[in-house]
Amino acid sequence: MPTEPKDAYQIDDLKDWENATSDLEPPARLAVFGAPVIHSRSPQMHNPALVEGGRNCQYVRLHIEPGDLRNALNLLKEKDFIGTNVTIPHKGEVYAAMDELTEVAKLTHSVNTVLVDDGKLIGHNTDAPGLEQAIREEFSVDLSDLRVMVLGAGGGAGRAACVQAAMDRSERLVLVNRTFEKANALKKELEPIYSKSERLQGPVDRLAVIPHETPYLERELEHVDLIINATSLGMKASDPILIPPHLLQPHHLIFDMVYAPPQTRLMRDAVKAGARSANGLSMLLWQGAFAYEFWFNEEPPVDAMRKGLKDSFN
Repeated sequence: MPTEPKDAYQIDDLKDWENATSDLEPPARLAVFGAPVIHSRSPQMHNPALVEGGRNCQYVRLHIEPGDLRNALNLLKEKDFIGTNVTIPHKGEVYAAMDELTEVAKLTHSVNTVLVDDGKLIGHNTDAPGLEQAIREEFSVDLSDLRVMVLGAGGGAGRAACVQAAMDRSERLVLVNRTFEKANALKKELEPIYSKSERLQGPVDRLAVIPHETPYLERELEHVDLIINATSLGMKASDPILIPPHLLQPHHLIFDMVYAPPQTRLMRDAVKAGARSANGLSMLLWQGAFAYEFWFNEEPPVDAMRKGLKDSFN
């Protein structure tokens, strides 16, 4: 029978991993780094997948402070880890610590999945493909067929969403961010992708940047199908409104990356407007599935992962 791990291990545990996990069976060879990390549901999703896949290892949480990140990553090589996921606040810093990067990681400038391969740390990003698959699953439509607006385009998750929409040649992409300069810098990076498109230019720019202010939102939402919330706003009831409810329309699709609470204010407002909405749970699932595929180079047991994730909320 598997031995239950701690809720979260620390850097000192990782330094003395053999002793810290001597009673752990099967051994822990995968993890998620974060600070905080206790809330992560990744173990509940990945461990059923490891059992289903016949892998003699398990997945644990590691509370790693930013100052310990480089040391923790190097310890993965010594302690016979297969890899790790990386969450807040490490996604940006871990990028520079990699020995190699996948093309998706390079495009998003962000790493959330690390593979230890022959003494090298290889960084990958599953946020972007995870979002792509989640949109397809939730709304039965591809990003390539949608006019997309990304709220929080300047952050890591927002950047990944914008990059994926651009790679898929979405019909339109509107970058929204409170810091206009960040989103505008990303727009310049994405312009070459859209400049190669053979589609005819419509009445509005295919690639646009606006500040997160009501007059600009009102002007653009007439020409948008999918609204993606890539900010953390919505996790608290006291958070400010992302989009004034009267601007939401029945044709809009709302994808909120926030999954706790399961229905955010933005999603409730969407329902009242007659629009369809989904939270970020499906994205979390597919991020994990693509991480499994990256680590083991085989099809992930998605059904086992989905059940484990669903059960973690019961």
